[in-house]
Amino acid sequence: MATTRTPLSRDRILRAALELVDEGGLDALTMRKLGESLGFEAMSLYNHVANKDEVIDGMLDLVLAESEPPAPSDDWATAIRESAVSVHDALRRHAWAVTVVMASNRIRPARLAYMDSLLGRLRDAGFSAETTYTAYHVLDAHIFGFSLWEAAHTFTEVDPTEIRRTIEPVFESGQYPFLREHAQQHFDDGPHREVSAFELGLDLILDGLKKIQLQA
Repeated sequence: MATTRTPLSRDRILRAALELVDEGGLDALTMRKLGESLGFEAMSLYNHVANKDEVIDGMLDLVLAESEPPAPSDDWATAIRESAVSVHDALRRHAWAVTVVMASNRIRPARLAYMDSLLGRLRDAGFSAETTYTAYHVLDAHIFGFSLWEAAHTFTEVDPTEIRRTIEPVFESGQYPFLREHAQQHFDDGPHREVSAFELGLDLILDGLKKIQLQA
C-alpha cells in the first residue's frame, strides 16, 4: 500500500528548519538536509521558499512570534518585565537566533514592532525622550546581551565533565579562591540555582527606572 506524504507548505518547511537548527545550530541548515528531513528533494522546497535566506528570515519570525510586546494594560514596569522575560525565554529555546536577529541584514518587522512598542511604553510612562533613549538601550542590551552571553555558556550533558577536568588544575595552586568557589557552584545544586540572574538584573534596571520616574 502506497504511503501518502504530507504535502509541503511554507510553514511546514520553516518549522522543520527551526527544529533542525535548534538541534544542530545554523551551520546544520542546508536545503539538502532540510529536504531530507521532510522526505523531499531539495528542489521541491523552492516551490514554497525562494532560498536559504528566506528560510532563515522565516525561522526568525517564528522565534519572535513566541515573545510578547509590552502590554498596553498593567503598569509600565510590569508590562515591560513580562515582555522582556518572554523575549529572553524565546531566545533561550532558540539560542542560535540571538546573534542572527541582531544582524543589520536581518531586521524583521516583528523586531521593529517590538522596539517601537518598548519605546512607546517608556514614553507613555512619562519618561522624556532623552531618558527613554538611554532606558531603551539599557533594557535592550540586557535582554539581548544576557541572552547572547547565556547562549555562549550553554553546554551539553557531557561538557561539564570535560570542563571540570580542564579547570581543576588551574585552581590547585589556591591562587583564585573565590573563582574556585564560584566555579564549584556551577556543578552543585543549591539555593543559587533557584535565582534567575536574568530576572534579577532586569528587576534592578526597572527599580532604577522607577527611581528616575519619581525624581522627574
